[in-house]
Amino acid sequence: MLIRDIGQHIEQGRLWWGIDDSCTACPNASCRRGSSGATPEVVRQALLAEHGAVRLRLVEQGASSVSVLQALRESLHLPLHETRAMTDALGKTGLLGTRVEMELLADALRRRSVATTIEAG
Repeated sequence: MLIRDIGQHIEQGRLWWGIDDSCTACPNASCRRGSSGATPEVVRQALLAEHGAVRLRLVEQGASSVSVLQALRESLHLPLHETRAMTDALGKTGLLGTRVEMELLADALRRRSVATTIEAG
């Protein structure tokens, strides 16, 4: 029987993901890890299915959009047009994602003096 452990964590300010597979009937095992770019969708979907999504919101709607834009751009390494769309969404309805993804963004925003809250999605 295959046992799969999927997770995300933050290490040194970066988002890491991992998939560990092991077989209870044989000695085979595998481990895949990464930190560059986006988390593979299979990992995200498994975490969202298991734990549910969380929503990152701004505490104050009047937060500096420049600070928010800079924090998101530095954290996510996205093109400017995508970062602007996320900045707008954060100011309106908030951003949805895994807890670890939203904690990483919340930390980046805190470093720019932007207060946030994380709640169940």
